[in-house]
Amino acid sequence: PGRPSGGGGRVAFCREGWEGVAGVAVARRCGLLGDFAVQKEASAVVRGLRAGSDFEYEFQMALMNRKLESSVETIFLMPKEEYTYLSSRIVKEIARLGGDVSGFVPSCVVELFREKLRR
Repeated sequence: PGRPSGGGGRVAFCREGWEGVAGVAVARRCGLLGDFAVQKEASAVVRGLRAGSDFEYEFQMALMNRKLESSVETIFLMPKEEYTYLSSRIVKEIARLGGDVSGFVPSCVVELFREKLRR
């Protein structure tokens, strides 16, 4: 209970969360991101930036990925201001302490947290 169909884990939750969104595919990867993108025939990868500290790291990674595989672009997306403080660590901590995380994650993830707390 609480787990999406087709297996558990982050990939399954991401698939359920993005279900029905045209042009979005969720897949598990091993190895270099550029190699994976080429294998999946993707021309770009999308990365999220919350704060300036994210940008520095992500910019370095994007430049290295471009050097290793020039056919794949990196696209950065900025969150709404109200989500800039969010991180998986913070959401997990709120859930662990019994707080309501339904405004931050898909319903399947809320159910996973509830299941884990019952154990």
